[in-house]
Amino acid sequence: MVHRHGDEPLTERAQHLLKMLVHRYIRDGQPVGSRAMTRDGGLDLSAASIRNVMADLEEAGYIQSPHTSAGRIPTDRGYRFFVDSLLSVRRESGLDADNLRIRLDAGRDTDSLVDSASNLLSGLTHLAGVVTLPRRDYGAIRHIEFLPLSERRILAILVLNDSEVQNRVIETDRPYSPAELQQVSNYLSLEFAGKSVGDVRRGLLEAMQADQQHVNSLMTSAIAVARELFADDGDTDDDFVIAGETNLMTFAELSSVEKLKELFEAFGRKRDILHLLDRCLSADGVQIFIGQESGYRAFDGVSLVTSTYQSDDQVLGVLGVIGPTRMEYDRVIPIVDVTARLLGHALKPDH
Repeated sequence: MVHRHGDEPLTERAQHLLKMLVHRYIRDGQPVGSRAMTRDGGLDLSAASIRNVMADLEEAGYIQSPHTSAGRIPTDRGYRFFVDSLLSVRRESGLDADNLRIRLDAGRDTDSLVDSASNLLSGLTHLAGVVTLPRRDYGAIRHIEFLPLSERRILAILVLNDSEVQNRVIETDRPYSPAELQQVSNYLSLEFAGKSVGDVRRGLLEAMQADQQHVNSLMTSAIAVARELFADDGDTDDDFVIAGETNLMTFAELSSVEKLKELFEAFGRKRDILHLLDRCLSADGVQIFIGQESGYRAFDGVSLVTSTYQSDDQVLGVLGVIGPTRMEYDRVIPIVDVTARLLGHALKPDH
């Protein structure tokens, strides 16, 4: 069996030099030569020894030499080893959580909070901030009202979490009089007040499966109308808000017309980013996709740092930062983590 050199564990010397090279490249954006490593490496090594270690790192796939320079830059594999094994995250150093909470503005509705969170991420990192909309199952119902629009079309008004109002137009199997709709509204508001949309959906399913002898006409009407209102069509929540896309144009490695076109088309198409973010929904803590790890060509040279945001242990969505692979991970990771916790707190039904 052939043993690949790239599979061998890195020596402490190699790890030290790789860490220094990654930090220097993130800071300067320029390939790092062995002369600079010799001068600033902090190791009692000759120039020849450092060149040998650099050659070993390149052979193992952690660094590479661009065509235009004799210096080296990290590869996706190098960044991955750096993030997993060498990175010292700053945690919440320099982050004023109270100030961030004010900037997020917890008093506003869900759409405004999501928009604020994406702008907050972008503003703090100078990269692109992205936040998925909360799942539609989220939100405690406070009141339900119905208004007839035409013979079989009804405007449903939902009040969620004390302040958020949603309007939906539904179509019914038969006409309903204003008096019937008022009765249905009173019944549903009383029956489901304080419950989430997901709980209501499950409750309706149980009611529809109940012994019909124990279901009176009011319940029958309520179930019929509510079934349309809370139908799980699964198409309106697959969306996200993104801010600061133009920040990516300031990085030389992403600034070519072809690369920018590829990225902005991916942002507009949304499908690829949503698929990536969906992969984070079941993960714990901060997740990082580096370059080709995403599986999408448009994100080559790009990293995505994400975290789920949740309320009362229920995952509502995902937020994160999109930037070049040479982003300051030690600074970005705590910003994403703190913003996720603040957004989840702001979205609490009783907040």
